[in-house]
Amino acid sequence: MAKHNETGKEGEKIAVEYFENKGYEILHSNWRWRHLEIDLIATKDGFLHFIEVKTRKSEMYGPPEAKASRKKLKHLQDAAAAYLQTHPMHKRIQFDVLAIRITAQGNFFRLIEDNYVW
Repeated sequence: MAKHNETGKEGEKIAVEYFENKGYEILHSNWRWRHLEIDLIATKDGFLHFIEVKTRKSEMYGPPEAKASRKKLKHLQDAAAAYLQTHPMHKRIQFDVLAIRITAQGNFFRLIEDNYVW
């Protein structure tokens, strides 16, 4: 497995713990639809959260959240629409990005929450 893939998998494990500690219930990890994937699907306070996790071990190429491109977020929305087709009971949804920097001093998080109520 390529180094960046290992970092991504490590970040997703860290993200599960991060969200569970904040009271989220993780429903799915790496949920796939066709060629698209949602890193995490979770619920909290009546919202269904579709979460993209971006992880880096250095900022040599910019912060992790910089990799959450417009195209990647469009894919997240498309996959979420497919998820909602088979799970229509969710009425309030939110799209979030969790940026994680893994360092020798610890992990640093930046949660970018969607402020648009769907």
